Formats: sequence, structure tokens, C-alpha cells
Amino acid sequence: MPGHHPARSRRTTERKGDVRERAILDTCEALLAQKGYDAMTVGDIAQGAGITRGALYFYFGSKQEVVTALVARTVEHLWERSRATAQTDEPRQAIAAAMRRTVELWNEHGLVMRTAIDLSLTVPEIGALWSRTADLFITAITAVLERAGVPAGDEPEQASAMARALCWMIERTFYHASQESRENLRKASSTCEHIWLVSAGLTA
Repeated sequence: MPGHHPARSRRTTERKGDVRERAILDTCEALLAQKGYDAMTVGDIAQGAGITRGALYFYFGSKQEVVTALVARTVEHLWERSRATAQTDEPRQAIAAAMRRTVELWNEHGLVMRTAIDLSLTVPEIGALWSRTADLFITAITAVLERAGVPAGDEPEQASAMARALCWMIERTFYHASQESRENLRKASSTCEHIWLVSAGLTA
């Protein structure tokens, strides 16, 4: 369902519950780095957030729910910015901005992104969330390609099909490069940006 979030709905003003929920998600991200998803427990998350297990269950029903909400929080701002950039920027600028933001996100939260990819095949909620993230990025890439003059459509040489391939190329490339170093991620991003520009006919 468009706009639906696996995480509990966000409130417009930050109340005590919001602060606590943020502490839970921040703790979860730290524990992913320290222990990994499999070894991390609900008890670990509660302890790190300074609450009881019972209090944590008021916000999230399981470890999976916590990680799903963490993934949602991580990619949320990317969705909003991707839509805005695709609609307003000149194609070359839109591509550069999209790649710059994606690098920033992977530099800051690469472990969350890799965890989302790893779990997307086995945790249905994360799989759905990751598919939605990809679909939004594909829509944004499609809009940029069409504005650059690539014909609309799903045929191999048309914008939607090309955008889908570009999206998954970027995902897999960033997944591997982000495990190596920031410099490798930067180089990989430059390569992906070049391929996107070539696809859009913008290298001349």
C-alpha cells in the first residue's frame, strides 16, 4: 500500500515515546556493528536503549520489527529527495545529486543498507520495504532518463527498463564497495554515474 510503513506511524511532535523509539533504533544500529543481526537480541536492544524488554515490546513486537523500522528511517529521506530531484533538476545535475546523496547515505549507514539487502529475501517486511525503495529510485531514474530524451517504455532500450537495470547495478555495486573503503565507494559511485550519463546520452 503506497505510503504504508512497517514502522509505527510517526507523530508530528516529538514526545517521550518518540525519543524512546529513536533510542531503540539508534541502539539497534550500533548493535548491528558490534554483534550483527543474528547475535543481537531484543534484550540487548532494550538494555542499550535503557529500557526493559517489556517497554521495548510496547513499541516493537520483535527484533525484525526494530530492524525494519531502522531500515525505514534510514531510507526515508532518500525517497523524498529522490522524488524532488527527479522532478526539478536538469538531468546532469539530477544524476550528480542522486549519486552524491546515495554515497552519503551508504557512508553514514552502509551497515543498515547491507543488512536490509541481506534480510530482504528472508524477512518479508524488509523485502517489501526494500522493493518499495527500489521502485521509488527506479521511478526517479526513469524520470531523469526521459527528460534527457530516452523514449518512455519497458522495451530494453527504453527508459523504464534501463532505469530498473541501473538501479540494481547501483545497489549491488554500492553493497560491495561500501564494505571495502570510502574511497572505493567514491570510485564506484563515479563509475555508476558515468554509466547513467552514458545511458542518458549525456556524455557528449
